[in-house]
Amino acid sequence: MDLVTKELLINFLFILLALCLLQILYIATYAYRSKEVKSWEIALFPIISLALCMVFPVYSDEENIWSLCYVPFILGGLYGGYKLGLAQLSIVLLIRYVLGGMGFYTGSAAIITIGIAICVLSKYYLKLNLKQKLLLSVTILVIGITVSQVLEAIFFSEHITSLFLFEYYSINIIGIIIATILWEAIRMYSSILQNLIKAEKLQMVSHLAASISHEVRNPLTVSRGFMQLLSEDLSPEKSKEFVHIALKELDRATDIINDYLTFAKPAVEKNEKININEEIQQAINVINPLATMNGVEIEQTIYGPEHNPFMTIGERKKFQQCLINIMKNGIESMTSKGGKLHIHLSGFQNTVKIDICDQGIGMSQEQINRLGEPYFTTKEKGTGLGMMVSYSIIKGMNGTIHVNSELRKGTSFKLVLPAFPL
Repeated sequence: MDLVTKELLINFLFILLALCLLQILYIATYAYRSKEVKSWEIALFPIISLALCMVFPVYSDEENIWSLCYVPFILGGLYGGYKLGLAQLSIVLLIRYVLGGMGFYTGSAAIITIGIAICVLSKYYLKLNLKQKLLLSVTILVIGITVSQVLEAIFFSEHITSLFLFEYYSINIIGIIIATILWEAIRMYSSILQNLIKAEKLQMVSHLAASISHEVRNPLTVSRGFMQLLSEDLSPEKSKEFVHIALKELDRATDIINDYLTFAKPAVEKNEKININEEIQQAINVINPLATMNGVEIEQTIYGPEHNPFMTIGERKKFQQCLINIMKNGIESMTSKGGKLHIHLSGFQNTVKIDICDQGIGMSQEQINRLGEPYFTTKEKGTGLGMMVSYSIIKGMNGTIHVNSELRKGTSFKLVLPAFPL
């Protein structure tokens, strides 16, 4: 293998490096994302690759400059759209002009040809399946390289060996195929993680629905009874009293339904200031019907100024989902005998601590160590996804979860979050 081929393979590694950085970035931050992959992240891969490939090009002689810059340029434009394609076009032409050499004009013609194809085809590209995407990207690549080589042969009468051209075409084609497959894998992984969080929430909503219906039925039954009494001959004072009680019970049913819907309905996902006191109370309101149905009493203690709530930063809905999931697990661990679920909120220096303690069946140290792993659960019909999502949500808020448990005595979850000043 000659030196030029080795340097082309180094260019190929630049492309893989940028994709790996994008994957690492996504894995490190996926827990609190609101979208699959953001537009600036799409731009990150091609721009880094373009810069590296063109700053460290391959010289076959003093005038001829080669690189794999077509690969990130094509994929960046097809995945990122025509705006990113035009931005890349400007960057490539600028760097190529600085590098100089007689191939500037032929290379620019090839880049512009590819840029036009990208602008036309980018809006259709994401709708294609993987095979069609590979075929289209390879076709654009081959056309771009061929345009450059034909123009060089016409205007400069350059003689490039067939073996070198074969290697250059092959490395480019293999590079764009591998890069496309990796990019699709990143997009698919992003989608799977987001769907996982949504599926866990839907599962929790369905579990809570039964307890909500049971809790709503009680005030409706009371209201119906008083309505029946109103059909009898009663004094005005009694009638007024019964109407007041019936309306009060209907209001209670409405509050229960509203709390449930507030949790269940989708919301705009974004990082914001979170009033931890309010979110804990809201979570208790949602989970209380399930606790009542299972004979569990919820106790709440707040250590701190009454009019100075604890604040943090994160996605409010996901944080509430995490609280409800941990409370729900605690309640379900006490279904056989009932008990108390204690919730303590306190602050220390720049942190906020939330302790959620149950009097359930407890866990062994081995079970504690595996909490948060996909598909690990202590429940007969559980999936383990709820705790995995809870761990990732708290991690995404730069917090931690500490678990202490003792078999047949209960479990304590301590959530430690960074405090945000009012």
